[in-house]
Amino acid sequence: MASIVSYGSYIPRFRVEGGEISRVWGRDLRVGVMTKAIPGPDEDTITMATESARNCLRSVDLDLGKVRALYIGSESHPYAVKPSGTVVAEALGITPDLYMADLEFACKAGSTAIIICSSQVDSGLIEYGLAIGADKAQSSTVDELEFATGSGAASFLIGKKGIVDIESMKSYTTDTPDFWRRDVQKYPSHGGRFTGEPAYFRHVTECAELLMSTMGTEAKDFKYAVFHQPNLKFPSSVGKKLGFKEEQLRPGLLVPEIGNAYAASSLLGLTAALDASEPGDRVLLVSYGSGAGSDAFQLYVNDEIVKFREVKNSRGIRNTSSYIEEKEVLDYSIYAKYSGRYRI
Repeated sequence: MASIVSYGSYIPRFRVEGGEISRVWGRDLRVGVMTKAIPGPDEDTITMATESARNCLRSVDLDLGKVRALYIGSESHPYAVKPSGTVVAEALGITPDLYMADLEFACKAGSTAIIICSSQVDSGLIEYGLAIGADKAQSSTVDELEFATGSGAASFLIGKKGIVDIESMKSYTTDTPDFWRRDVQKYPSHGGRFTGEPAYFRHVTECAELLMSTMGTEAKDFKYAVFHQPNLKFPSSVGKKLGFKEEQLRPGLLVPEIGNAYAASSLLGLTAALDASEPGDRVLLVSYGSGAGSDAFQLYVNDEIVKFREVKNSRGIRNTSSYIEEKEVLDYSIYAKYSGRYRI
């Protein structure tokens, strides 16, 4: 059975407030997102993925030659043709003897990277694999997405023996075109309310129920639950529908502070939930990617997390909460410049 050996996160310090966007455009479509994280002018999916991976790898003493797979899930890879993963692997110093690919399945590409690494570990093909979800989220102006899209990255080192056991994984997928971006288009389009039902709610609910019915678990068996967070309403509503209480959702519900970080959204929520977890806790993770599909994981936090935290603290490696707390608020003009809406 594969497990999470280590994890790391990264969130840019720059923020823009939803109220500032409302002030400029005269519309309030904040959907529960108070501020959103904005990459600096020298940041993109590759740099954020690298930072989160460094935090992940610094928390363990590991010969990097044993990391034999690296997968980055994102919908904002800097190049249409050229992998992000080769740059990240080179920056980390990981051996060229490596299974590597960039993944794309909207906002669930990062969780799919975990599935691939876990499967390769379980099969014996690799000893360790690095799964990353990272995004510099995209949106056009005067659109609901502009109020919600954030940025960040989360990385997970997968191996045989770690701090969090992956007890079960499930996926649920259909052809539901709720959100898309055609080739050469700069910003994505979406189907409005259609993105909620039958897209998000159907897939997240069905996938979670499929996992729990297979494992014989229910909401009360989990300490925390983390769902993909396109806004505040969707994960709160689906959690309530599945029987979870507010206190089970709160630690991993980051969207009001950083926005929807796309492929990093649910994975950053997981890092925050793991930061708050104790040995013996179970955590449910359910991602969602438009187009559409969900991945669900039943995770068990074992005793090794205590030692892991001691090492992490002694080395000064930051928790997710520290990235959320450190922020520099921008006005709309600087945010627009940093996000590439216009250039000087």
